[in-house]
Amino acid sequence: MNSTGIKQVAIAFLLASPLCLAGSAEAQKVYRIASLVADDQFVPSIEGFKKKMTELGYVEGKNVKYDFHNAKGDRETLKRLVEKLVQGRPDLIVTSSTTATFPVAKATEGTYLPVVFLSAGNPLELVKSYASSDSNLTGITTASVDLTAKRMELLKELAPGIKRVISLNNPTGPNYKGHFTATQEAAKKLGLEIVEVNVTSGDEVKQRADVLITRKAGDALFLPPDAIVNAAISEISQRAIKEKLPSVASSHPNVKRGVLATYAADYFALGQQGAVLVDKILKGVRPRDLPIEQPAKLKLVINLKTAKAIGLKVPREILLRADEVIQ
Repeated sequence: MNSTGIKQVAIAFLLASPLCLAGSAEAQKVYRIASLVADDQFVPSIEGFKKKMTELGYVEGKNVKYDFHNAKGDRETLKRLVEKLVQGRPDLIVTSSTTATFPVAKATEGTYLPVVFLSAGNPLELVKSYASSDSNLTGITTASVDLTAKRMELLKELAPGIKRVISLNNPTGPNYKGHFTATQEAAKKLGLEIVEVNVTSGDEVKQRADVLITRKAGDALFLPPDAIVNAAISEISQRAIKEKLPSVASSHPNVKRGVLATYAADYFALGQQGAVLVDKILKGVRPRDLPIEQPAKLKLVINLKTAKAIGLKVPREILLRADEVIQ
């Protein structure tokens, strides 16, 4: 090869080198994703998220690192974890539950740190509109408030003779206003009276369940999407069973822990849905350019064991419609 040829090869190599290096750097990029759930019942959404991320090509330890946190239903722990997450400066934060999303949204307001919520009961409290958050947020609504009427209808269908429904609420919760208003409206249409019972902590519910949830107060129990309720769901469901009260909750995990029934978004599926949004963001799409999504999968879940314990015969039509029946 003459000197001219060698020079041409050298120039070609030098021109190509930056591209090769850039490609190598990009291939070696390890995305740091921090996640936060309010309590145990939202863990399935993170499991679904990670499974779908793997399917999309994100392999833990190779090109993605996950930093998972669970507040376990404790407010102070949640506050501390939010601060820790933001200070850790991850590439993206994933939240699950309205309770976890609100403080993260506030802590990252005005920044470019992407936040994707896998479940939020009433996202319009967080974003400008379903079409665009106009911020660093995007995600999926659980439609908890929108499904309130459906769940109240389910309760009435399961127990046609009910008249007074106990609504166990946390007035300080992020979903309270929207959910309780929807609860009252749904009950009115069905000719039911709502008996509001307010609580301020999971410990209060655990200690006073025998006073708060009684057959004397009402003949059915309706539970909102709230961290306090989730924290004491075992005590709540067992008390409802003891008082022979049919109960409906806003999530599947609560039914698995003793509540009679629910019609709600599937958390595992929500996580998978959220992974697709995260993939788009990591590839350069801004959160504000991704509309808030509706849940792709809703499930009717019946706890037949609870039904038998309270002496309630679940209509065959409901069992045939059910996506899952817990024996």
